[in-house]
Amino acid sequence: MDALTVIQKSSLQKLSHNIDDYPDGVVIPLDKPLKWTSADAVRKIKFLAQKYFRRRNIKVGHAGTLDPLATGVLLICLGKATKKAEALQAQQKEYIAEITLGATTPSYDLEKEIDAVYPYEHITLDDVNRVLSGMVGEQDQIPPVFSAKLIDGTRAYEKARAGEEVVMKPARITIYAIEVIDFSLPKLVVRVKCSKGTYIRSLARDIGEALDSGGHLTGLIRSASGSFTVSQALSMEQVTEILKD
Repeated sequence: MDALTVIQKSSLQKLSHNIDDYPDGVVIPLDKPLKWTSADAVRKIKFLAQKYFRRRNIKVGHAGTLDPLATGVLLICLGKATKKAEALQAQQKEYIAEITLGATTPSYDLEKEIDAVYPYEHITLDDVNRVLSGMVGEQDQIPPVFSAKLIDGTRAYEKARAGEEVVMKPARITIYAIEVIDFSLPKLVVRVKCSKGTYIRSLARDIGEALDSGGHLTGLIRSASGSFTVSQALSMEQVTEILKD
């Protein structure tokens, strides 16, 4: 990974107009805008890169999908860095997640309306810490039905939105650490360090259930992906300026 050219806030610089000057490719840690899909970000940056490098066939991809309702680090890979995307995606992730207790939604986040409400006044900080400590380690997690997981070649969310019954298979994930940042009922904010493939929405649901209540995700920031932190990630405006012809 050391040979990759990385553009960060602390080292903003114009790039050569020749992508071949970067034999191992370029990585741009993007602070993904709210409500943008990861594919939206790739399309926008690919359009800018095609003009900047004057090459139509330039490869652009990302290393790890980030939900539309989340912000934070999305690694954009240009040129031969796309070959490193899988290795980059495999690195540990860190998230800051806001969970609203006492209610659930079918998507486990704000994409869908609340479908059930539960008591939450009984929950104490001690309860939360006890539940969180029990969630550290390797485990099977059921992904959300409204997710980009492939089922027989079709995205799960496409089947769900079409009204089809969707059965999600558990995925093996690891929670390395989880801690409370703020606890103000019904809001709970936690910092999570986890493996790739972890759905924080599912974690929010599981936390709610474990607290004899309900829970859904109401805010999410990917604060780190491997060694790349959100404090060094570029805004879309900064990326646009760097790739301005």
